[in-house]
Amino acid sequence: MTVSLQSPLDSEQNEADTSPSQRFQFRKHQRLLNQALFAAVFADAPIRASHPNFLILARPNDLGYARIGLVIPKKHVRKANHRNNIKRVARETFRKEQHKLPAIDAIVLARRGAEIVPRQQLTSIFTGLWKRITKRANAPAP
Repeated sequence: MTVSLQSPLDSEQNEADTSPSQRFQFRKHQRLLNQALFAAVFADAPIRASHPNFLILARPNDLGYARIGLVIPKKHVRKANHRNNIKRVARETFRKEQHKLPAIDAIVLARRGAEIVPRQQLTSIFTGLWKRITKRANAPAP
């Protein structure tokens, strides 16, 4: 049995060698963090993907990568653990689909009834919504 002794510096070097398109990380610069960024998407969102329990609004950005913001109001999802679960799944599916997404700013909105959707179904719903966003963002403008 051989044991590989690899220092943390070696693993950092290996991460640096991989191209950004091969990394599936979710970093702070990929989040919409302030009210001005959210307001810009709400004011002009030409790209939309809808589900009875969720809505994703998006608009192109000039950054070269996608960013996400989450709006899961207590009014629609009463329990904190349900809100956190929805946010966790939305971020996770975004993280996995981010390399397929064009350069957009997207906001995920929860609607009434979002709290009763099971976790497995949440994953498939968000994956489908991200695919629709990608398709509509890459479609030629009319």
